[in-house]
Amino acid sequence: MKSHRTGKPPRWVDRLLEWFCAPHLLEEVQGDLYERYLRDVDRVGATKANQKYSLSVLSFLRPFALKRKPNEYPPIPLFSPAMLQNYVKIAFRNLARNKAYSAINIIGLSIGLAAAMLIMLYTKDEVSYDRFHANNPAIYRITSKSLTPAGIVEFQQSNTGVLPGPKFQAGVPEIASFVRYQQSRRDLKQGAEVKSQTVYSADASFFSVFTFPLMSGNPKTALQNPKSVVISEKSAEENFGTTNVLGKLMFFKDDDKFEPYTITGVAKNCPQNSSIKFDVLMPIEIDKEQLADNESWFSVFLNTFVVLNPKANLKTVEAKMNQVYLADAQESIVLVAKKFGITGRTTYVLQPFTDMHLSKELPATNGLVDESNPTFSYILSGIALFILLIACINFINLTVARSLKRAKEIGVRKVVGGARNQLIIQFLGESFILCFAAFVLAIVLLELALPAFNQLSNKALSLSYLLDTNLVAGYISLFIVTSLLAGFYPALVLSGYSPVQTLYSRFNLSSKNYLQKSLVVLQFTLASFLIIASLTIYLQFNHLTSKQLGYDDKNLVIIDKSNLKRSEVKLLTEELAKNQNIINVAPKNGGGWGTVAKVNGETQVDFAYETVSETYLPLLKIPIIKGRNFSTNFPSDSSHSVIVNETFVKKANWKNPIGQIVDFWFRNEKYTVIGVVKDYHFESLSQAIKPQLFTMKQSNSYGTAFIKIQPNTETASLQYIEKIFKKRFPLNPYSYKFMDQENLKRYESEAKWKQMMLFGAILTIFISCIGLFGLATLSAERRTKEIGIRKVLGASVSGIVQLLSTDFLKLVSISFIFAFPAAWYAMQEWLKNYPYRINMNVWVFLVTAFIAISIAFLTVGWQSLRAAMINPVKSLKTE
Repeated sequence: MKSHRTGKPPRWVDRLLEWFCAPHLLEEVQGDLYERYLRDVDRVGATKANQKYSLSVLSFLRPFALKRKPNEYPPIPLFSPAMLQNYVKIAFRNLARNKAYSAINIIGLSIGLAAAMLIMLYTKDEVSYDRFHANNPAIYRITSKSLTPAGIVEFQQSNTGVLPGPKFQAGVPEIASFVRYQQSRRDLKQGAEVKSQTVYSADASFFSVFTFPLMSGNPKTALQNPKSVVISEKSAEENFGTTNVLGKLMFFKDDDKFEPYTITGVAKNCPQNSSIKFDVLMPIEIDKEQLADNESWFSVFLNTFVVLNPKANLKTVEAKMNQVYLADAQESIVLVAKKFGITGRTTYVLQPFTDMHLSKELPATNGLVDESNPTFSYILSGIALFILLIACINFINLTVARSLKRAKEIGVRKVVGGARNQLIIQFLGESFILCFAAFVLAIVLLELALPAFNQLSNKALSLSYLLDTNLVAGYISLFIVTSLLAGFYPALVLSGYSPVQTLYSRFNLSSKNYLQKSLVVLQFTLASFLIIASLTIYLQFNHLTSKQLGYDDKNLVIIDKSNLKRSEVKLLTEELAKNQNIINVAPKNGGGWGTVAKVNGETQVDFAYETVSETYLPLLKIPIIKGRNFSTNFPSDSSHSVIVNETFVKKANWKNPIGQIVDFWFRNEKYTVIGVVKDYHFESLSQAIKPQLFTMKQSNSYGTAFIKIQPNTETASLQYIEKIFKKRFPLNPYSYKFMDQENLKRYESEAKWKQMMLFGAILTIFISCIGLFGLATLSAERRTKEIGIRKVLGASVSGIVQLLSTDFLKLVSISFIFAFPAAWYAMQEWLKNYPYRINMNVWVFLVTAFIAISIAFLTVGWQSLRAAMINPVKSLKTE
């Protein structure tokens, strides 16, 4: 270079830069300093510009001039042991030096990771159902479709009768074996105690089709004897106190007496992820008459499973099954069609055994357990993704917020030879170390949260599930992806700082940092969405549990007794009436009955079929809006009269229902309508009210007794009811339920989802507030001098707080533009599942906005207040 008289900096200054500055940065540094020099020449002249340039170079070289000798730039390997050790050492130093930021980052990430890990456990359990059986994927369940003459599916059904299993195995070579499986309840007597026991029945092939190991007993012969029984180790411990029970007797009630059943096997407890869970398993009882009657094709009440040969083609097997059905049941199809007026046709389909658990159309029911909805997994995965995403956004925001304090460190590293890829590795290393700490803490949080989560989700998840190879691989992938996602952007930003600007303390993050602002908007969009969802689910749950059902379910005790005769009801009522706490008794059929009848000559109506006494409607305070109630003063009421509800009248299109005829043509029975009751919700509010018919038909048995008691007499009344029941029915198990509690149990799913969404919203808001805290800190650090000057010039603390908070509150407000439409659409779709639902109200969105803005203001305002309270003298001294 030429001398300063020619308008160029002196040569000795450039030589200093060449001695001390890394070669790959020399041109950049010289260019930045020379541009400043030329501006000074134009402004103050060459002489003063030369002096300022020389001082600038000396000031620039001061941070590292004493640490290195000139022109010593040995090549530094990127991944040498020394460099890796240096990366780790510097990472730990930075994390230790900034304890508050490190703690916030670790806590935020650990919550996000714990939520993601928890949902991975849940999802893994959901998709693993029934996959442990050795015969999978060759196990299928026989299902059927009812088709209209035009070929349109009317409904699908997973239940079959007793014929499909043996008939299809005999007629379809590809079917290797079958097993029928049925649930029932039997009275069990152990000593003097009698209890009601859920019992499952199956063919002798059960243990060859399904993989349920026996602790003792022969699986091939365990179910061959009609009076044999296989019990689980849990049942053995409960009934005998030991699992060594092979050959012992259990007494089950057959008709009116208890018969001995020999224990021929003790099975290990069924796995958690099994749709088949049994404690007591018996041989299935099939009458020879049933097998000989081809109309048994149309009596459906159990599950039938088949095992196909390895090379079997599914479509070919289904086609052969339907050929067998049409050939074997041809005459019965015609007879049943005429008898019941059926115009459509039935076709059989095989459902993969592993599809049942998450199937919406053909779920695991009728003796199969734990049916689930894949939507639950999607919702939970979405919540976990929201939380993890917000935690990663937090990491980025806080790291960038902290970057101003590390600007000079980056400048020195780059000037003395540090390459950008080395700085990227340095910052990614810090991200991995921090994520590893968060991952360890997440496992602790996962263990603490599992009991509550299991209770909410009806699961029995444990950390032992973590030993699964696929799940461990998933967690490692989650760790790596999270570390890269959280650390990659900050690493790129920090490694790209200009050394000249950072060493001169002229570096400043632009106020137009659109990425950070977008991340804040995204955070509060997700948080607001979850707040709206939580409020909506809460309101819908409150609507379901507080809506008037149309009858009085308070102080109503239910006791079950199968085949309850009318004479027994009379004696029971008389005995109970002796206690002043008992108001009245009303019998009803057990369970839910349904059938079909004709009205107006040919119109068929499907309806709920209730067998009651004359006391039932008055006891439950169900209003009769037309006609009259049943009465013993009219003998024909017990043989030829019925009462219907309003929906039945609408379905039948009657204007004057009293006196209309209901024709049970398939039984050659006709009944006259004597009354109409006001519609009431006899099923869950998640279902619309269906047609309902009441009868006092003498040949129908009762199975339940409703007992109305005086308020606040529960203890005394229950003791008296139990005493009388055991006196009248000593060989029957006794149990009771309260009707209002049973109604609440119908909405357990909604209650659990309400809690899950609430927890998700709280976690999302908490982590979002941490992110706002980091950005507020960044803003306060960046505007320290501005705050000091404003205070010196007379600005108030409240004014400064408002100044610092306004930008963030604007971002939160913008998030509503995206959150509100998305939440409205999602909640409208969810509410369509309920025929009786709330309307989306504007105040839900206003409350959400108030909550989000209030929380954001408190978070940002607190940090802004701290910045505003700093002594302006200290602020102005800050460099």
